[in-house]
Amino acid sequence: MNEERNWSDISKDISNVAKKIKSRIDEEDLIDDLKDTFKNTIENSSELINSIIKTVESTVTDDQIKKDTREIVSNINHELKVLLTDTKNMYSNLDDTGSISEEE
Repeated sequence: MNEERNWSDISKDISNVAKKIKSRIDEEDLIDDLKDTFKNTIENSSELINSIIKTVESTVTDDQIKKDTREIVSNINHELKVLLTDTKNMYSNLDDTGSISEEE
């Protein structure tokens, strides 16, 4: 009877470990998807900014308007770089946190 109980406990432990492994794999897939989406968003934003610059350069004839537009686009680009850096740092902190909790 005691031996059957031990096997039952071992079976439950194996089942719990399998569930934890599956959960971890699902979390990693979600993080990879988020990273890919974020990367695509950054690339699309970069293409959009370049398109705006080209359009302004080719269509606007007033030099002051071109200068002002370049300044605005430059500010937007700077803000995007800051956002990107902050987001990278946030992902790094999440990865570090994940590593720490794994070791515990």
